[in-house]
Amino acid sequence: MPMRTRAGALLAVAVTGLALGATLAAPADAAPEPAARTAPKFLSAAELPPHPSSAWTAGKVTDGVPDGLLSCLRDTLPGYDSRYREFRTELETGAHQLTVVVGDTSKAKALATRLNKDIRTCATRLEQADPEVDAEHRDYGRLPVEEGARVHGLHIGTAWGATDIRLLSVGRDGGTVTLVEWGQMGDFDDAPVKAFRKTTAIAVDKLY
Repeated sequence: MPMRTRAGALLAVAVTGLALGATLAAPADAAPEPAARTAPKFLSAAELPPHPSSAWTAGKVTDGVPDGLLSCLRDTLPGYDSRYREFRTELETGAHQLTVVVGDTSKAKALATRLNKDIRTCATRLEQADPEVDAEHRDYGRLPVEEGARVHGLHIGTAWGATDIRLLSVGRDGGTVTLVEWGQMGDFDDAPVKAFRKTTAIAVDKLY
């Protein structure tokens, strides 16, 4: 994601002189100011699981929560400082990456735990909400990247024949949590699990 820069106002010569004098007067062994952490970076289109017949395109990084995010997760996210990027192909395949900067490591860990629980229980909740929905969750395991990531699969079918497969992952680096969601029409046999695991590892690595 391109870094945003802010142009500072030009200082008067007298003020510059005072600042320079203060700098020269500082002790020689004074510790430098710690460098600010950069904002989390997002996946690029090329880092998504390759589509067999259509290239991915990436949208702009946007504040908030994407409208197309899985409904089971939306209630957990309000109140957090979140940003997201949407990805699309020319066919019925799409993806999101949502990143939440919590700042506090313990709170970020709690958020990641909550999101993983929401995904695990989503199939049951979808079926309870609509008797014409048949859903199944699969746990594709943990990835040893930064503070860890977990990959899930979710298949959603309906009585009228619609079928949808989603891959989701939750990863954390310090006080930042990222959620990646990939989806298209199909079932578990159509899910690029190996490639999505690689995408998840890249997403977590890019947080800082």
